[in-house]
Amino acid sequence: MRKYFGTDGIRRIANTELTPELVYKVAKAGAYVLSKHTDHTPTILIGRDTRISGTLIESAMVAGFLSYGANVKLLGVIPTPAVAYLTRKLNADASVVISASHNTFEFNGIKYFSNKGMKIPDTIEEEIEEIMDSDKLTDFTAVNDKIGVSEIRTDLLDEYVYFFRKNFEEDFENYEKENFVVAIDTANGATSVVAEKVFAALGIKHYILNNTPNGNDNCGSTHLDVLKKYVVENKCNLGIAYDGDGDRCLAVDENGEEIDGDRLIAIISKYLKEKGKLANNAIVATVMSNLGLKKYAEENGITIKQTKVGDRYVLEEMLKNGYNIGGEQSGHVILLDYNPTGDGILTSLMLIRVMLESNKSASELCKIIKMYPQVLVNAKIDSKKKKDYETDDEIQTEIRKLEEEFSGNGRVLIRPSGTEPLIRVMLEGEDEAYLKEKAENLAQLIEKKLK
Repeated sequence: MRKYFGTDGIRRIANTELTPELVYKVAKAGAYVLSKHTDHTPTILIGRDTRISGTLIESAMVAGFLSYGANVKLLGVIPTPAVAYLTRKLNADASVVISASHNTFEFNGIKYFSNKGMKIPDTIEEEIEEIMDSDKLTDFTAVNDKIGVSEIRTDLLDEYVYFFRKNFEEDFENYEKENFVVAIDTANGATSVVAEKVFAALGIKHYILNNTPNGNDNCGSTHLDVLKKYVVENKCNLGIAYDGDGDRCLAVDENGEEIDGDRLIAIISKYLKEKGKLANNAIVATVMSNLGLKKYAEENGITIKQTKVGDRYVLEEMLKNGYNIGGEQSGHVILLDYNPTGDGILTSLMLIRVMLESNKSASELCKIIKMYPQVLVNAKIDSKKKKDYETDDEIQTEIRKLEEEFSGNGRVLIRPSGTEPLIRVMLEGEDEAYLKEKAENLAQLIEKKLK
């Protein structure tokens, strides 16, 4: 059981739980673990989102890296996938993103990437934790001319813009898009510094919403109501919503209906299959994916592989078996032919490519997949009791009863959150009202037993 890292790095309340002292240790230990096999002075990239605590965390990380003897390139405010892309392009030894993604502004977090631009596996995180809690940190202190140096490289954001131009510009020049308009919600986050540049470079007419880089919440991919209304009122062809650090994308069709990650995977994978580019004729999803995605895959002769929740586990499965598309319902979509992490801007451009090339509306494209009602209810519990539901007789009895009632026409999924003191209760089936009642009852029982 990891002490600091959750399913998506370390995520805590900034300056009280994620203290500068803790961040310094994470940086120094991480620099050692991620570069111990190199024979040169390591170079580490640092990017961050727009949270007010970002520069505080960044300063502590820089101190830790330089103290170890690593050199640092400060990328400033930049999307997570841009950091992953630049890590590979610049042959850096590692990189880190300072962000808490969709968590509210008082949180911040740390996500490490390897020299291949991929989130590090659990085993590496465990090794970093072991170093942090040992006496070894003092052994890794650089002296004299071995102390690292840092430089500001916010100009490298332009390399990320060029990445999209290189992969999309030629095709987009040939599409008929005179009457095509997109509304983009950058969540006041990391994509606020780059989305407009990308869409302008590709000649896509667009409106920008929530584009003030202040880390504010109540917008973006977790709060779609404003975007839905805007798309309908302004007669847009599509709405796009990114999250705080830019590795997720959800969309809204021309009627204001949500297009979640499962629908995006279905639409893009069908396009890839038709082009003969769907690697090994398979998609990767998590256990949280809608039953509709599984049925879509079966109906279209596509293999679907499911992993536990977390885009890192999706990526591991993709790499292990040579698949090139996978993701999560929440909008993390990995297109491995382009980038080894979820990339919100990339996902949205792939959706737009399919729309323009097929000359179909977003709502038409969504007809290839029938979604089943899913109800998700969070049970607030003592963070030390996240696993206790597995051994609690009363909770397990209620779960078995529900599974018997569904009789194969639905399912029950219980999942502890990796970043918050919550257990997520998800029910899926035909009758949404019934699912809601049963999910709330089960969540209340879990709260009662595990608080």
